[in-house]
Formats: sequence, structure tokens, C-alpha cells
Amino acid sequence: MVESRRVGCLFVDSCSDEQTAAYEWCEEAFDDVERCSLATVDPTDYDVLWWHRDDPFDGAAVAGPQGEALAAYVRSGGSLLLTLGAMAAVEPLGFDAVGPDAVGWEEIPEPTGPLWKALYADHPVAEGFDTLRVHTRGPGITVPYARYEHVAPMAGDVLASTVRGDTDVVKGMATVVWEPGEGHVLGIGSAVSFRQPTHDICHRNRETLVSNALGYLADGDGVRFTGRPKDVETLTAMREGLADDPLRPTFHVTPPANWLNDPNGLIHWNGRYHLFYQYNPTGPFHNTIHWGHAVSDDLIHWEDRPVALSPSPDGPDRDGCWSGCAVDDDGTATILYTGGRDKKQLPCIATAADEALSSWVKDPANPVIEETPAEPEVLRTEDWEGEFRDHCVWREDGVWHQLIGAGMEGGGGAALLYVSENLRDWEYRGPILSGDRDTAGTVWECPELLDFGDRHLLHVSNYEDVVYFLGTYDDGEFTAERRDKLDHGDFYAPQSMWTDDGRILTWGWIPEARDVSAQWDAGWSGTMSLPRELTLADDGGLCQRPAPELTALRGANTHHDELRLSSGDRQRVDVESRAFELRATVRLEDAEAVELSVLETPDRAERTPIRYTRDSEMYVDRSESSHDPEATIATQRMRVTPYDSPLSLRVFVDGSVVEVFANERHCLTSRVYPTSEDATGISLAADGGRATVASLDVWEMQSAWDAEREPSVREKLSSRP
Repeated sequence: MVESRRVGCLFVDSCSDEQTAAYEWCEEAFDDVERCSLATVDPTDYDVLWWHRDDPFDGAAVAGPQGEALAAYVRSGGSLLLTLGAMAAVEPLGFDAVGPDAVGWEEIPEPTGPLWKALYADHPVAEGFDTLRVHTRGPGITVPYARYEHVAPMAGDVLASTVRGDTDVVKGMATVVWEPGEGHVLGIGSAVSFRQPTHDICHRNRETLVSNALGYLADGDGVRFTGRPKDVETLTAMREGLADDPLRPTFHVTPPANWLNDPNGLIHWNGRYHLFYQYNPTGPFHNTIHWGHAVSDDLIHWEDRPVALSPSPDGPDRDGCWSGCAVDDDGTATILYTGGRDKKQLPCIATAADEALSSWVKDPANPVIEETPAEPEVLRTEDWEGEFRDHCVWREDGVWHQLIGAGMEGGGGAALLYVSENLRDWEYRGPILSGDRDTAGTVWECPELLDFGDRHLLHVSNYEDVVYFLGTYDDGEFTAERRDKLDHGDFYAPQSMWTDDGRILTWGWIPEARDVSAQWDAGWSGTMSLPRELTLADDGGLCQRPAPELTALRGANTHHDELRLSSGDRQRVDVESRAFELRATVRLEDAEAVELSVLETPDRAERTPIRYTRDSEMYVDRSESSHDPEATIATQRMRVTPYDSPLSLRVFVDGSVVEVFANERHCLTSRVYPTSEDATGISLAADGGRATVASLDVWEMQSAWDAEREPSVREKLSSRP
């Protein structure tokens, strides 16, 4: 038996066979256990209450005085364990406005159990497990369950999702902790049934898990990172907890933990830069999107802020607050975003509740556009009544204009135009531009129209690429004259900000290029690109440059006036780093290609070559970038300025990110995942002839985050034996 803790085991009317089996185990494991009717129990008699339930939960069991007494006991400092179907009690008990959306019975075909989040691997409930993947229930039986799948708890923290055999079911969020008032509630909604026999390993794991849970709740100790909403101090601690990951970028904007995708609501407000982003607080996977928030005074040093926008349980954004933009409406910061609920995705609006833009008031009349347009007919899919989302809003001649991305039935993507006097009553005008699905994609997401004076740029994201069109826009119609990709690599859903000094700065989402399990184990997913300044060249082409503010992050410099490369020779640069900027001017002379290799081990077993060829092509070869079999090996390519002109090259390497800027015109962003601690080298080589690097500078880059800014952090990552 474990040390003395008084445990009350709850039931309604009488114990089922499943409850009897569970509570008999508890009576053997703990030395002071009683079975208690929910109708008559005095919760204060116990250190912890356990409610294990296999019957469907309808809420009636906690209606009336017994439920009120149980909720009051917890809020005043009591502890409650809810297992299997009982986890559905969190909503009627008032602990969370959103209860589990997946409740019922299921057959278990493979060993199943909790998939612990890396952030909570040292949680007391996970004590004794040496892996994040713990099987607690063997196959071949039908068992009850309650978990979150398509929605997320509003007040609870997800400690673990679900693993089935070797498969990570990241959206099966089955282990959740709440901290209502002064109390603690833990829900374990699946894979802890007791009645049917199971494999010895699963049997031991199940008993360890439930014993840990009861002990943790009886002790009533708080655990770092838990509790919602999370304040700045907690977010900073989460970021610090991931700082030793050598693959995690340090001078890019990243989430404090969990999932990040599209940049949203970019705005320069009261002298501060605000970058909101699509964020899943429940784990490093895409689901139940909120708006994360980061702020900066100088575009390079960033601070985490609490989640700014969350789904409303009864609102049109219950399933997610998706991408949107921010505008200044006569001194009021206002956002328009896509709200998702069931199969509908429609525009919503909210206004800032404070000048720090830390919280927002949603319009009670949301959605502000209640249906998709009739012409052209918007594409219907298995998931959506209409592929209709994402917003670009601007004011012109006293009228608000809005673009919404869409797909068309029988066609390709489209950017649909609406106009309004007040941001709330919108009139549909039609598409400003549409494309064919074969060359421009089936659906256009995240459309954005940028005004460069006598030329306009429209970019759209089509699931694979960010395609831009340069041309003219007039009276609701865009005439395209040029077309290309904004980036030729891992870059998606960009959004731009007009700065107070009149510049256009653009950020994009850099997605991961490794499998879901690797992202889960890391505890984070996704990063923003560096801010790019967009301008037009004298010839009318698009220029993309890293924002000049980034030079303030430069640290130690290594400089070479000239390097002459002969065919077959390789010259190593005297820098060992995973966070640096490299700038070079390259002439091919008579060489077939020049290769810059980064993140290279001394034996070159791991390396990422960036090659510039006589065929005016640049490519990033990832075939040897990582020994991890789950990391991508795909090569990425782009056309650049013809080889007889010198190549102006800037490369930013940051953990697992490689961003390449060629001649201030062409961009290629890549993700690579070296596994060797000494994959920090840089080398240069020529192939098939002579080449000259007319100048070369490498700067080690400092962190953009206070939580990571200690020099020792990056030194540790680059100097491990």
C-alpha cells in the first residue's frame, strides 16, 4: 500500500462492474478508501475524491445540490479525479465552459494510453515513465472514453493526448488538468478501464498512472506551466524550458511552446510592433486555433504576451479564431478574422479592449458576413460548406475594402472583394482576380493587396506556394502583368505591415518539414520568417530584403576580403555556429557551380549545401542534412540572376531554419534538422572550374528573446562535445 491518503470513490445509485473493479484496486493500493454515494458524500472528509464512470454522462448526476456541493468543495481547495466518462462532468460542474466533444464507447485495436506532452514530461502524474508514450490498456476490448478532439478546454491544460500502438493521435486530448479556484481537477478520459484483464505492462502502467494521479491530487501541489490563462511569467518559463533545443530558432519569432502558423493582425500601434499569430495552446499540432501575441519596440527583440483571442463556446468561432488582419478605425484598433464553427467559416470582427492590444471585444452581431456569395459559386468540400476565409482590409476614398480568399466550384482560387462604410455592413462586389486550378491552385488563402504607387502586388497562398502577381488595380479589378513565387521553399501565408516610416514589412509562416511525432517530442512547431522589406526595383520587378533592423542582432564577425576557389578544393570558414548571418558576393569565373555548405559536421556526414550553378539556378540540397529518417530530404530550387553577373547572397541560419536571399530579388526558405551536436561548420567549394568569393562576412546572431538572450545558451549549443 502507498502512504496514507483518504480517498473517496464516488458513484451514483450503485457501482457498475467497471467501477467495482476500479475501486477494489484502489482499496488494495491505498489504506484509507471509502465508496461514497454522490448524493450523500461529505467531500470534506477526504483528501481526494475519485469518480470513475463507464456509463454515458448526461449531466443529471451533478444537477442540484449534490453537484453544487462537489463544485464548491473543489473551488475551496479540494481535489477531484475524473476518469473515463466522468471527465465529461467538467462542464456541468462549471469547471470549464467547454467539455469533451468526443464521448462514447470504442474498440481498442492496439495498446493505447497517454501521449505525454514534452512540456509536462516531469509532471508528478507522469512519474515513473521513461517515455512520452505509455500504453495503459491492451487491445481487443470495447471501453468508454471522453476526450477533446475538435475543440479545446477553455480553462484546462492538456497534459497528454493519445498513443495507439506506434501511432501518435495528437488530436485525442484525453488527459487534462484544471485549477478552479483553489482546487485541482484531473481528467483521464480513456485507456484506464479496470474490469477486463490486460497485458502485464499495460496493467502496471495503468496502476502507476492512477496511483500517481490520486497522490498528486491529494498532495494539492501546483505544477509549473499549468493553469490558464497563462501570464507572461509562465510563457517566459515555457520558452526557457525549450531553450536547450539546438533545432529551435532563437532570432526568429517562435511560439513559447506548442503550435504556430500564419502571422495575423500585424500592426504598428502606439510605437510598438504587434505580431499576432495562429496558435494552438493545447500542443504542437494544428487544432482549435487561438491568436498568440508577441510585441517588439524595435522589430528584433520580442516579448511574449498572453493569448489575445480565444474561441467562444457559443460563438461562430467556437472551433477556431482563424487568420485575419488589423486596422486603425479612427483611433480604435480593430481586427477582422475568420471564425470557424462546424462546417461554416465566416468573417468576424473585434475591437481592442486596451491600448496594449492584449484583449479584444468581439461584436455580438458576428459574423459580419453571414453567407458566401452566390456568384461565383464558392467551392464546397467535405470539411466546409464554402472555402471562404482570410482577410485583407484597407481604406480607400473613405470606404473600407476587404479581400477574402476563396475557391470556386469548377475553377481555381479567387480573391473576393467587399466594401463597407463601417467595417460591419459589407456589400459584395465580386472577384478582383481569379485563377485556374492547374496553375494557380484550387483555393486561394490569405490574399493580400499591396500598393506601391503606380503598381500593385497581390499575393495568395494556394496550399503549396505563395504566388504573387504584379500589375495594376483599379475599380475592383486587378490586371496582372508579372507572376512569380514570393518564396521557393518552406514559406506560407505571409502578411504585411505598414510601418510609421512608410515601409512594407512582410512575415511568413515557416512550417516544419519533419513528421508529427518529431514535432510532438520537441514540444513546439512552426516559426515566423524574418521580416522582409518589399519594394519595387527600377525595372518594375519585386525586391525583397531582410529588414535593416536585423543588423542590430549581429555579434562576432568573421571577414574575408577575397577567397579564390579552385575546382575540387574546399575551404572551411573559421566559424562554428547554428545561429548566424552570412553575406557574400560570388563570381563563378569558369566554374560550373559554387557550393556553400552550412550546418556541416567535421566529417561532412551531415551538411546542407546551397549551390549556385552556371544554369542560373540555386538550390538547397537536403539529402544529407540530417540522419533523422523522418526529416525531409527533398531538394528545393529557384531561378536567379544569370551567372555572368556577380551573385549577392545573404543567408540566415537559425537552428533548423535556412533563409536565402539572392540579389535582393529571390528568396528560398528551408527547414533542416541536423542530429549531430557538431553540425555547426561552414565551408565553400567550386565545382568544375574556378570561382571567386569577392567578399565574405559571417556574423553570429544574438537571440531575439529575453528568455534566451544569455550568451551561454547559444555557446552551449555550439560547443557541446
